[in-house]
Amino acid sequence: MNFSDSEIIASILAENGYSYSRNLADADILLINTCSIRENAEQKVRRRLQYFHSLKKKKPDLVIGLLGCMAERLKTALIEEENLLDLIAGPDSYRDLPKLLEQVGPGHASVNTILSQEETYADITPVRLDVNGVSGFISIMRGCENYCSYCVVPSTRGQERSRDVNSILREIQDLLNKGYREVTLLGQNVNSYRWLENGTIITFADLLNRVASINRLMRIRFATSHPKDLSDELLLTIAQNSNICKAIHLPVQSGSNKVLDRMNRKYTREQYLERIDTVRQYIPGCAISTDIITGFCGETEEDHQQTLSLMKNVGFDFAYMFKYSERNQTLAAETLENDVPDPVKARRLREVISLQQELSLKSNKSDVGKTFEILIEGESKRSKNYFSGRNSQNKVVIFPKTKSEVGHYVNVKILRCTSATLLGEMP
Repeated sequence: MNFSDSEIIASILAENGYSYSRNLADADILLINTCSIRENAEQKVRRRLQYFHSLKKKKPDLVIGLLGCMAERLKTALIEEENLLDLIAGPDSYRDLPKLLEQVGPGHASVNTILSQEETYADITPVRLDVNGVSGFISIMRGCENYCSYCVVPSTRGQERSRDVNSILREIQDLLNKGYREVTLLGQNVNSYRWLENGTIITFADLLNRVASINRLMRIRFATSHPKDLSDELLLTIAQNSNICKAIHLPVQSGSNKVLDRMNRKYTREQYLERIDTVRQYIPGCAISTDIITGFCGETEEDHQQTLSLMKNVGFDFAYMFKYSERNQTLAAETLENDVPDPVKARRLREVISLQQELSLKSNKSDVGKTFEILIEGESKRSKNYFSGRNSQNKVVIFPKTKSEVGHYVNVKILRCTSATLLGEMP
């Protein structure tokens, strides 16, 4: 989401006479687009701001701005704590950036953190900041109304609202015309996408069907899905369209019903596992990834073991794993006790990570000997003699360079693997 927002920001500023620089030393304005989901993310931002402060000492006219969720959540407190900030803008205030920049002056920070009930930036064609020109990102909706007790998104990004379906289709066609071959549709919960068109509700499954039919050379991915809204209709749509990738990110967060209830996740362990079974029924071979939080309020050792058992039951291909960090302006911070000691959280996280590495390796080993269609995204980071790309299951594949080019589809036979990567060659 932040990457997509950064492209929107770059477009708004470009239309107002600003130009984007890939060289930090050349920039007159430094804008940090932030996330508040994890405490670690905010700490990284604060360290980055201190580095920018050192740059401003050498270049006093340098303008430094903080954008996004962290700006929305902490607002004016940031001006007091980070006295080098010239500008603060929330995620619904990007259109106001040119005006805010004009208002910047000595001892005065420009601030706009007003949330909107309608803003989707649907009419803005983003400036593409990615370097490979192959994979693009499109936000199809903004905000969230699930109110998970640990999550700041409802307070930092506001209520849920979907983009005009036709603006999404136009943006994808624009990417296709520019040579892109993959697009990821983004939203806090893409399954909740709804657009009223001539009295008919367009669901996310409807949108996916339309997007997939634009051109079969364009691969379609999406993130993130909420388990309670993963419908059979959506799974059938994925199964029926060859260019919709066979990979679903389905955050579970915990394997314990007691913890899921305190998290306000609105599903049970049993309901989650039923959805996994249905995914595999409709889409054999579909990769499933997830998010897991260890040490949430009141989590017992038994709860933790239930998470580990669920991981083994599902056999996730990949997972984003975190220990719980309390966030202000959340239901958990206001009503629950953050009572799991940090060393216990850390130990449980290590166990989750260790198990997931085993599961990822097992998943990748099962692919050895298979041949996959790979979209070449660029050179391998480790060697210019190898290409890097991904298969439909979103697994990274490394293979020796051939006459093929970035943006082409090729068939690659998998010869060996690690827990993170498939390695192969063209047959």
